[in-house]
Amino acid sequence: MYKKQRILLLTAAYNEELKIGEVIRRVPDNLVDKILVIDDGSTDRSAEMAREAGADVIRLESVRGVGFAIRIGYEQARKEGFDIVVTIAGNNKDNPDEIPQLLDPICDEGCDFVIGSRFLEGGGYGGDMQAYRKLATRLHPWLLGLFCGKKITESTNGFRAIKVSVFEDKRIDLTQSWLNHYELEVYLLMKLIKLGYKMKEIPCTKIYPAKRLGRTKMRPVLDWWKMLRPIFIVGLGLRK
Repeated sequence: MYKKQRILLLTAAYNEELKIGEVIRRVPDNLVDKILVIDDGSTDRSAEMAREAGADVIRLESVRGVGFAIRIGYEQARKEGFDIVVTIAGNNKDNPDEIPQLLDPICDEGCDFVIGSRFLEGGGYGGDMQAYRKLATRLHPWLLGLFCGKKITESTNGFRAIKVSVFEDKRIDLTQSWLNHYELEVYLLMKLIKLGYKMKEIPCTKIYPAKRLGRTKMRPVLDWWKMLRPIFIVGLGLRK
């Protein structure tokens, strides 16, 4: 137990057989109590590679979306009595050595939610990151901040930690079907800000894998809109 807290490390994976095993092997020993991979209907050996590396795996029989997969992981954390869930990219972009930086504000400062930012001093990014993503990851938090009334430097980073007790709040509804894809993480961030939960950004690094190992699964235009629409839906109070 890290600082007397039971920690679940959660990641969603879709066709990441070349990366998911390395994600799990890089996690420092004795830092988390369990690693859980939600395999979102992969057609390759992602689930097998994750199990071989030491993770527990829940395999979805068909592709349901990253938001759906993450929600399954959060539900499992509640069922098994974990205190904190850390989410990490399944494609090896994040640095597991930085997990304590997510956990310490929750354990020591009473934060409810912590999100990594590559744009804070001490953070950064490298590797094969497309130019449009550099622009989008700057524009998104600025727009989200306008609707939430809070200045933040990053809003789409999936490297984050949250108290499991937050999910007891009935004002937060992750079961809505429109949150099955990229919308869920943005929705959750906005709800936590608007509901007054204590949150913090911490510097982190992101290294994008070489193109030969596979690009992001995000599709231009369609998935960009999925990242944007929670800003308007939650910001304007159109849905719970």
